[in-house]
Amino acid sequence: MILKAFKEKSNQKYINKLLNARRVAVSNTKMNTVGVILNISEFSDFEAFRAYFKSLGVQQAKVKIIAFVEDPKDSNVLWDTYFNPKDFGWKGKINNIDLQSFIDTKYDVLISFYKTHHLELDLITASSKANFKVGLNNEDQRLYDLIINVKPKEFSIFKEELKKYLTVLNKL
Repeated sequence: MILKAFKEKSNQKYINKLLNARRVAVSNTKMNTVGVILNISEFSDFEAFRAYFKSLGVQQAKVKIIAFVEDPKDSNVLWDTYFNPKDFGWKGKINNIDLQSFIDTKYDVLISFYKTHHLELDLITASSKANFKVGLNNEDQRLYDLIINVKPKEFSIFKEELKKYLTVLNKL
């Protein structure tokens, strides 16, 4: 139990280091690639995101969705990639090859679609090489370039707001 607390503290220090070193340089390039981070306990409809991005003109091969599950037994083989707390080591170390690949990909837009605070989800968002980061959680505003303050269950409102802001920012 004590080691878990030390591990969380170590990872939080790593997140703070990443966020303090981050330089926001959002470009005006159109959105071609999208990464989505989900928390399965809040929202689990992968197909809703795929259909939405298809309607925006983003190819399905250019959309990558990963999901966070508290318990690996809750995972579904149909999901793209899932990860759990055991995939994280000390000082921000990632022990999952698929998850590391997701982080290293330079997405045009990264959507962190979760409201509740999870250190692991924040670590993925902070570590991501994405150009433009969108989130729902405004607990640590340094994580995102755009915060849309809606509940994960209000997906239709999120879609409208995201489309509006992406149009204003010349991403569509």
